[in-house]
Amino acid sequence: MQRSLEQRMAIKFCVKLEKSAAETIPMLKKAFGVDCLSDRQIFRWHKAFAEGREDVNENRAGRPSTSSSDDNVKRVRDLSPDISKSWNLHHDNAPSHTCFLVADYLVKAGITVVPQPPYSPDRGATRFFFCFRASKLQ
Repeated sequence: MQRSLEQRMAIKFCVKLEKSAAETIPMLKKAFGVDCLSDRQIFRWHKAFAEGREDVNENRAGRPSTSSSDDNVKRVRDLSPDISKSWNLHHDNAPSHTCFLVADYLVKAGITVVPQPPYSPDRGATRFFFCFRASKLQ
């Protein structure tokens, strides 16, 4: 992360010196060696800075950085005891869901897991939910 930030700053510096991307690549490769960005990334950043971009930080799409704020963590922790008392967990028996670590946590947290036979295509999650709701309505 830090090395790529340094390289983006160096690319921006080369753009300000009016160096072309083709001239910038060998300088970065000499300065950063095996840790150097790919030629494609250098061209992409060179073009962005040449078009007027000033920010050297990478703005990636995906989960916002505020999603794990202290306030959100506290709200989830406050909510968790209520969920474990009133909910049953139904999952698809994926290895990541049935591994020992997850199973051990669910037992310790007191979360009831609804059993499901392995590799059962006739018991999909949506069908299970609909049947469960329908049986409660009767």
